[in-house]
Amino acid sequence: MSDGGEIRIIGVEGIPEVRLGDDLASLIAAGIAASAGGLKRGDVVVVTHKIVSKAEGQVVDLREVEPSALAEQVGARWQKDARKVEVVLREARRIVRMHQGLIIAETAHGFVCANAGVDASNASPDAVVLLPRDPDASASRLREALGHRFGLTGDDAPAVVISDSFGRPWRRGIVNVAVGVSGMAPLVDYRGQTDPAGYELSASVLAVADELAAAAELVMHKLAGRPVAIVRGYASPLPGLPGTGRDLIMEPERDLFR
Repeated sequence: MSDGGEIRIIGVEGIPEVRLGDDLASLIAAGIAASAGGLKRGDVVVVTHKIVSKAEGQVVDLREVEPSALAEQVGARWQKDARKVEVVLREARRIVRMHQGLIIAETAHGFVCANAGVDASNASPDAVVLLPRDPDASASRLREALGHRFGLTGDDAPAVVISDSFGRPWRRGIVNVAVGVSGMAPLVDYRGQTDPAGYELSASVLAVADELAAAAELVMHKLAGRPVAIVRGYASPLPGLPGTGRDLIMEPERDLFR
């Protein structure tokens, strides 16, 4: 939702291959300046976690991985690279389910996802990319740096969402979701509000940070080499305090899948 009933999504071009130690904020800022002429107040910058992880060194060289007996067993049974299986096991705080070589795991962050977020796409053949250690902190640093670069400070600094692709129970296909958030309320709580028919809402809490991440993927694409997008025109329909990506994680006592 936006004030004018319209949202624009701008794909950011020109961001080069990111490597350990790169000034990611500067690379993103240069792309934004070239693609959109800068940032405006209220913009949300969506950044795929892959480039954040690469800049922060969250990349594992598989040539240095010694698989455990369990990883070797899983790899042999399901024709998987035992080294990749081992990295997944190391990243998992808890194995939720293993089925036909697919591992659903809970990460140290609390995310429940396939392969504990370990990703081999857009990496060299002998490497895998992990999730950032603290996606919310990464989002906060990018928000501050991008705001400074474009003269938007304090509350005017752009919100930043760091995204990854997750599967969903009962639904086919993967969807971008927010794993790190800074500068916006990741949830909009409609409970207690009254709809046009006079019905008081009692269970409607929208994951708007996930919705923005999913919308941004429509221009980022998996194969386009466009890891950043700007969502322009979004305005929260209800007041809410800025939060983090962790706010989107279901509490264990309410998680029916545990």
